[in-house]
Amino acid sequence: MNSQGRGGASNSVVRQSMILAFMATIALGLTSVQGFYTYVAQAAAQVTPNSQTPTSFANPQLLYTLTGHTGTIKSLAFSPSGKVLASGGADSDGVIRLWNLEKGKKLATINKAQKTSVESLVISPNGQTLASCSNDHTINLWDLRNNSFTRSFVGHTSNVLSLAVSPDSKILVSGALDGIRLWDLQQQRPLGTLVRFDNSIFTVAISPDGQTLASGDYKGVIKLWNLSTGKLIRELAAHSNAVSEVAFTPNGENLVSASRDRTIKIWNITSFQLVRTLTGHNNWVNAIAINPDGQTLASGGRDGIKLWNLTTGELLYTLNGHKDWVSALAFSPDGQTLASGGFDRIINIWGTPVKRN
Repeated sequence: MNSQGRGGASNSVVRQSMILAFMATIALGLTSVQGFYTYVAQAAAQVTPNSQTPTSFANPQLLYTLTGHTGTIKSLAFSPSGKVLASGGADSDGVIRLWNLEKGKKLATINKAQKTSVESLVISPNGQTLASCSNDHTINLWDLRNNSFTRSFVGHTSNVLSLAVSPDSKILVSGALDGIRLWDLQQQRPLGTLVRFDNSIFTVAISPDGQTLASGDYKGVIKLWNLSTGKLIRELAAHSNAVSEVAFTPNGENLVSASRDRTIKIWNITSFQLVRTLTGHNNWVNAIAINPDGQTLASGGRDGIKLWNLTTGELLYTLNGHKDWVSALAFSPDGQTLASGGFDRIINIWGTPVKRN
C-alpha cells in the first residue's frame, strides 16, 4: 500500500533484553544482528470498547512492542504457522526484519533487502518463499527453508507498491504505478503483464479460491480480474480518492476496500453491489486486515486502529498504541494476534493476555 504523512517521534520504550539473532550469516545481506524486544505496560495503550458484542478477538490489549526499524513500517506478514512475523521498513531503511513471536524471541534481519523502501512483502501459504517489492522497481525472493536470497524479478518500470500470492503458492501478483504483472513462483519466471499503465495500482489481493484478482488504483477504482484468463470481470467506481488497500473475506463472498477518502467499503463479489460503508476515521485509512474467523476487521490510520464487526458494521474497539499514523496491519493465522506498524517505527503486538496460574 502507499501511505503518506510525516512520521512523529519514536516511541520511547524500556529495553529489557537484547536478543541474539537466530539465523547464521548467509549470502546477499541476510545477517544476524542484535535487536530489542520490549514488553510495554498495557496501561501505555488506550483501548476503548464500543460494544459488548463477543468476538474471537475480544478485549484486545497491547502485549508488547518490537523496535529496531529506522523508518516507517510499510508492511507486515505472518508465516503460515504464526510463529514468525516479517516486517518491511520504508525510506532509507530498506530492511526486512524477521521476528520470532514464540518464547525465546529471536530476531534476524535482511539488510539492504531493497535499495529503497520495502513497500510490501508476503509469505507464500506453503511457508517457503518471502517476496518483497520496492520503489526501486524490483521484486526480491527469499527462500525461507534455508534463509537465502533466490532471485529478483525485474520488469516493472516504476514503483512496485503491492504484492499478493495465490493460495496454492504458485502465482505472485505485483501491482505498481505501471500496471499489474504475474510471476511464476515455482519456476521463478515472469508469466505476463495483466495491464500496463492502467492508472497507478496501489493495492492487489487474490480471492481465497485463487480465481479472482482485485486491484485498487489512485483514482479510487476497483477492478476484478479472472486470474486464469486475465480478463476484466468488473470495474467499480468505488471511492472518491485513492484505494489504499483491498482484502477478500475468508469465505470469498465479499471484498473490503480502504481509501484515502476516509471510508471503508464492503462489496459483494457475486452481485458487485455495495454492502456497507464504514465511517469513523478522521483521515486516510492506510491499512486493513481481516481476522481469519471472518468476523472482525481491523483498520488503521492517523487516529489509531479501529476494530469493526464485519457482519453488522459496528465499531467494536479503538486501539491507541502508536504515536503517529498506523501504516500496516496483519492478523495471525489463528486470529488471536494482531500486529500493527506505524510511522513511529515500532510494531505493536495486540491480543488477549494469557492467564497464568
